[in-house]
Amino acid sequence: MLKLSNAVELADWEIQITQIRSQGAGGQNVNKVASAVHLRFDIAHSTLPAFYKERLLSISDQRISKDGVIIIKAQSYRTFEQNKEDALNRLKVLIQQAVKPEKARRPTRPTKSSQRRRVDNKTRRGDIKSLRGKVKV
Repeated sequence: MLKLSNAVELADWEIQITQIRSQGAGGQNVNKVASAVHLRFDIAHSTLPAFYKERLLSISDQRISKDGVIIIKAQSYRTFEQNKEDALNRLKVLIQQAVKPEKARRPTRPTKSSQRRRVDNKTRRGDIKSLRGKVKV
């Protein structure tokens, strides 16, 4: 069970976890131990509420395929258990960030003094540049 909030939980059968071999350096041990984790979660066939599914499918994240499957690869740790926990935590964070309400943007306006400073700086720079021209005799 992966608990996302007080009302929403994911059952174990919804999350498919497979063991794979890690990439990168590790000596001879890396060739014989499958400690990395490949986590797959199908959004469309899950028990998530419709709002969650809609928000997850609408975000553009490279971990979400065109078919609506979240694929997370975890290989940071040396043991399978730690990598599995890391993958589950990353799935949880991804889902929670997708459903987090976005803060409404309030448009702001520049203050009168900042507008005045901007125009003054422009005229000052213009005066300096005009002195660089040819000398009038």
